[in-house]
Amino acid sequence: MKSLKLIGLAFGASIALSSAAFAQDVTIAVAGPMTGGESAFGRQMKNGAEMAVADINAAGGVNGKKLALSVEDDACDPKQARSIAEKIAGAKIPFVAGHYCSSSSIPASEAYADGNVLQITPASTNPLFTERKLWNVARVCGRDDQQGLIAAQYIAKNFKGKNIAILNDKTTYGKGLADETKKALNKAGITEKMYESYNKGDKDFNAIVSRLKRDNIDLVYVGGYHQESGLILRQMRDQGLKTVLMAGDALADKEYASITGPAGEGTLFTFGPDPRNKPTAKKIVDAFKAKNIDPEGYTLYTYAAMQVWSQAAKKAGTTDAKKVMEAMKAGKWDTVIGPIEYDAKGDIKQIDYVVYKWDAKGGYSEIKGNGT
Repeated sequence: MKSLKLIGLAFGASIALSSAAFAQDVTIAVAGPMTGGESAFGRQMKNGAEMAVADINAAGGVNGKKLALSVEDDACDPKQARSIAEKIAGAKIPFVAGHYCSSSSIPASEAYADGNVLQITPASTNPLFTERKLWNVARVCGRDDQQGLIAAQYIAKNFKGKNIAILNDKTTYGKGLADETKKALNKAGITEKMYESYNKGDKDFNAIVSRLKRDNIDLVYVGGYHQESGLILRQMRDQGLKTVLMAGDALADKEYASITGPAGEGTLFTFGPDPRNKPTAKKIVDAFKAKNIDPEGYTLYTYAAMQVWSQAAKKAGTTDAKKVMEAMKAGKWDTVIGPIEYDAKGDIKQIDYVVYKWDAKGGYSEIKGNGT
């Protein structure tokens, strides 16, 4: 009986130890639009985060602890994003890769700051995100004042003397990007013939398209997301307009081509140099492809956000958010999208937007030379 009792105690102790070890796992989060109109980008973020966590754990974890991933859905809704941020902070999760929409990242960041959570967005480009002197915010992408400048330079070079229209969807991202592009165009001596807004979620753009037709618009710049941009393009073609549509990084998903079909050929958009083509990404890209996942858009940016945080946490020797942020801003980090360094605001020092063009087969490629 005594031996059985000892065995039982030993077994119980091993269970307790394994439970304790499990309890010591560090939970981190990825937050974005897992449902709703921008869910394609939420899937990109989830894919990138899951692969990164698996790879970090396979390499030994962070400071001797394995990572567990919490996936949170904000549906690109500011109120839902704030609620998620409060939930993450309440759970004492030290780091979140998120969000996608700037209108979600900005309100969420305040709750994260109050709750001691470090936030790295893979995709939110509105300058305000890093302009409020919050200690806890950073990004691995560029900003709209940089992206808008590249778009404006391309338009000024390739559509000089043509009729330009600018549209925006009234969101933090869409209006912010449209305004930055307008500002840069106006500075270059180009005044748009039409500036108009619509509501995100709209499906009927015939009134706007009629105005584009009446004003003989050669290029329409859209500050907004891929679904509405795709519908605007289709409805322009339905009315016989050959107007070129140009937009920002929200067109970097194959769903745009599924909306437009072959009519999307010639659509222009700005985005960073495709990380899938970088030597630093080859091994990871191959791993994604082995799982039948195309790591397009912000997939690798999310992976990179996880890499930056994990490397900085190792350097700091802790997952305490403030200490990790101090390490992040003081270091240089090797990531799947290339080396990353931060300025005092949490913006990356390496910025390089380029112009892409969609083809008739549902793919896009960089315009070499860009005309900028």
